[in-house]
Amino acid sequence: MSIFLDERLSSLKAYVPGEQPKPGEFIKLNTNEFPYPPAPDVAQAAFDAVGGMHLYCDMNCTCLKAEFEKVFGYGGNNVLFTNGSDEALYLCFLAFCGKNRGAAFADITYGFYSVYADLCGLEKKIIPLDNDFSVVPSDYYGCDKTIFIANPNAPTGKKLSVEEVEGIVKNNNGIVVIDEAYADFSGSTCALLTEKYKNLVVVGTFSKSRGMAGARLGYVIADCLLIEDLNKVVFSINPYNVNSLTQSVGTAVLKNNDYYAECVDEICKTRDDFTNRIISLGFEAIPSYTNFVFAKHPEYSGEYIASKLRENGVLIRHFSNARINDYVRISIGTPEQMDSVVSALKKIIGGLK
Repeated sequence: MSIFLDERLSSLKAYVPGEQPKPGEFIKLNTNEFPYPPAPDVAQAAFDAVGGMHLYCDMNCTCLKAEFEKVFGYGGNNVLFTNGSDEALYLCFLAFCGKNRGAAFADITYGFYSVYADLCGLEKKIIPLDNDFSVVPSDYYGCDKTIFIANPNAPTGKKLSVEEVEGIVKNNNGIVVIDEAYADFSGSTCALLTEKYKNLVVVGTFSKSRGMAGARLGYVIADCLLIEDLNKVVFSINPYNVNSLTQSVGTAVLKNNDYYAECVDEICKTRDDFTNRIISLGFEAIPSYTNFVFAKHPEYSGEYIASKLRENGVLIRHFSNARINDYVRISIGTPEQMDSVVSALKKIIGGLK
């Protein structure tokens, strides 16, 4: 680092994203991406938007918001669009964690929470998951921090019910942020609770279930006053945060919602089939409500499994955290890709015994 870096940031541990190899180099199952091509209309929408790139984008995302309301049932002053859900989360850290409140989140969860807390100079309250990696709702009751919960959680794949989330929200006076990046794979969402509770923020993304990871589109659903707060921060940083191409593509994706819903159903079927197949190979797998599987083998380390799969042309994710060091996280791809993973695992496990 240079001598000019702010001393406050010198010890910051940045988020470590999954490896991004050259296209076609690996079967890429390390970053929970959407494995299917976009709906045909989506590419045309991107092409059509190119002609307007010389103009600044619509700061209110008018067309996108209108289509979003048709699909999700929320719009107007209750929705904010962002440059991926990561920006939405960062805005929440900036807007709702001050006045010495700080942030609270699980010990095993999305790594950006800790990074954002450190970046903002906030006090952190780390709440351990239960022995089975479950979030214990009562551990968050009466919390004096702004709460961040990934539901379903990453990298474990477990989820809280809507009723359990409601218990956390109504037993706190401060803001509760529910990160629903993987909610479309779980069969439930807490968005409806935002109509009842003015201290709830629901964050989502188009990356996982709508194939827009590279286009960066996230959203927030919340009470209009909370959206106003977040908008104030956006307009103080980057009022043109969602570019014209992304808005156009996002609108087209929503117009083709049936296609993406069918893809999500296929991913869930593939996930459940893959889980059963690796269990038959001796793996222990946590039941997943996401587009990935979190599993371990009783005889071989997670690091070993990940490295051997890489040698066989498959990229997955391994985390060094002591509590989950034995586990690997395997994103769900197409059925053909998962067949290749199972074949490679049979070779790896069979070769070791």
